[in-house]
Amino acid sequence: MFIVLEGIDGTGKSTQSKRLAEYFRAQGKTVTLSREPTDGPWGTLLRKSAETGRLSPEDELQAFLNDRKQHVDELIKPALAAGHVVILDRYYFSTMAYQGARGFDPFLIRKDNEAFAPVPDLLLILDLDVDTAHARIGSRGDTANEFEQRANLARCREIFLSLKDEPFVKIIDATSSADEVTQSVLRAVSSFTSKLP
Repeated sequence: MFIVLEGIDGTGKSTQSKRLAEYFRAQGKTVTLSREPTDGPWGTLLRKSAETGRLSPEDELQAFLNDRKQHVDELIKPALAAGHVVILDRYYFSTMAYQGARGFDPFLIRKDNEAFAPVPDLLLILDLDVDTAHARIGSRGDTANEFEQRANLARCREIFLSLKDEPFVKIIDATSSADEVTQSVLRAVSSFTSKLP
């Protein structure tokens, strides 16, 4: 099973990804939990660029693709082939949103990624208005980086929400407490797993 958590910064993806991994492990499942950008060479370059100044749009998009190809080949596909539950904190839908906000066509980005990256079984989009997201970014002691500017996040949120009618997508209201969001996430996952053969 392959589950991805997405959403703009400040929605609690990292917290919910970890809790979802714990939920499956408690059921005796083998879980591979990962994130994008990764800690590999391309992912490290991208993380540094958030603080030091973004790469050119073209270089940034290529770095995301390089990072993801390595992630798919070295971790995602082998883990799925081994029967693991794979949970990702961000995937190519973030590239659609964040690079889409820089002017690239989100659906072309999607097509390019799906040429090599497996489509998740379930995509959980944690949705939050931009003002609340900004307040949360500030409350965790961070200042908004280049990826987290208000207008940028508003456009990213629009792109995420454009996926809402896809059959494998579930929008999760992330405005409530982390525990309430966890319950919503687990309900969505249970509803999905109950339909599996």
